[in-house]
Formats: sequence, C-alpha cells, structure tokens
Amino acid sequence: MKFYVWVLRSYGVSFAGEPRYISNGARFDDFSLVTIGERSVISRDVVLLTHDYSITTALIANGTMPATDVAVRRPISIGNNVFVGMNSVLLPGTTIGDNVIVGAGSVLRGTIESDSIMVGNPAVKIGSLTDKPERWIERSQGKFAQFDPA
Repeated sequence: MKFYVWVLRSYGVSFAGEPRYISNGARFDDFSLVTIGERSVISRDVVLLTHDYSITTALIANGTMPATDVAVRRPISIGNNVFVGMNSVLLPGTTIGDNVIVGAGSVLRGTIESDSIMVGNPAVKIGSLTDKPERWIERSQGKFAQFDPA
C-alpha cells in the first residue's frame, strides 16, 4: 500500500494522512485535483471524475458554438475515515466530510456532510454513522465479522 500511495503522490494526489486502502483499479481523472484523508478506503472501479465536458454540448444546444471544447475542472476532496464502495462515481467538485460510508455503485456530487451513509444514483443520505452506535458494535461481533491480521 505504501508504494502505491507513493506512486499516486508522485502523480499529484494529495494525502491528508495515511489511507487505509486504495484499489489499483480505482480510476483517477486528474490526480492533481484529488485529496484523500487519513484511514480512507477507495474500492475497486471507483471513478474520481474531475472534469466536465458537457458544457460544450449545452453551449451548442443553446446556439453558441465555442471555438474549441470547453472543460470545467473541479477538485475532489475525501475526508478522514471514509469508505467509498465499489463502482462508485465521484463527480467534479465533490467534497466528502469525515466518517462517511458511500455504498457500492453510488454517484456523488456536491458536499457530503460528515457521519453520513450515502447510497444510490444520485446518492442520497439514508442515515448517520452516529445515530445508533450500538449497531456497529453488534455487527463487528457478529458471526460474519472477520478481522484483518495485525
């Protein structure tokens, strides 16, 4: 993991601490526009999309023909202790607070408040990590729980 973080950092990704896991199958659009927090997880096939070329399409549809394609580039910021599930898409300008779970296949944009559980396309908040803390303790002790080696 440390080597992959070094590689991502050399491409321009900013880190606010040591991530827990970043899949080498995650797709970064513009490395230099991405910040990842401490203990965060970026699962396989997550897309971090920092550009939007749809502006050109909208301009043409409204009678303005730009001399060239127009891109809007916006940063993505992922807070501390965030889990982003497989096949999720983070759109340009997405800012995720701390302690957030993003369910697999979710499409996020805008500002996601800390302690949120987000799922869907478009992603919606279905709960808070701090609403019922006992449920997380129960799940961590259930028969399906397994622990990574120390």
